[in-house]
Amino acid sequence: MTKFGDQEILNLINHPSTREKGFRQLIVTHQERVYHLIRRMVIIHEDADDLTQNTFIKAFKYIHKFEGQSSLFTWLYRIATNEALSFLEKKKKRFFLPIDDYNETLANYLDHGIQFTGDEIQQKLQKALLTLPDKQRLVFHLKYQEDLSYQEISEITKTSVGSLKASYHHAVKKIEQYLGED
Repeated sequence: MTKFGDQEILNLINHPSTREKGFRQLIVTHQERVYHLIRRMVIIHEDADDLTQNTFIKAFKYIHKFEGQSSLFTWLYRIATNEALSFLEKKKKRFFLPIDDYNETLANYLDHGIQFTGDEIQQKLQKALLTLPDKQRLVFHLKYQEDLSYQEISEITKTSVGSLKASYHHAVKKIEQYLGED
């Protein structure tokens, strides 16, 4: 299936006879990147899969509220980041786990998870990222791994560019410190 631009997708979605095709195209165009963003946050494939599906369900439900002031990609990432952060918060509360214990559980998954592939350096980086607060980890992922501009991240997270720069700087310092100890 050929990938379409935002306006083509929106035109398909907004016309009753092509609405379903438009939503399929939205998924084809953005599903992989949305999944990878969520996976980097929640680590576990099954959770990332569920949250990706939830992201697109919410997109379908609220597409009429999309104002076009950002790209569909930015709008979807905003939904995806909210889904991932809410999920992590609920999981920590549900199991009454201190943050460090939950992050240790995820680190163990990185060591033994069948679906996680990556060399030793990649696994160390993932473990270092788990030492960061969730929102700081999100900013690091969006800037370093997704290569988004601070302006794009600001639109996704509804955070000022200055705060994002500071958050990214602190994340990098903490990661460097963690990797230096290893």
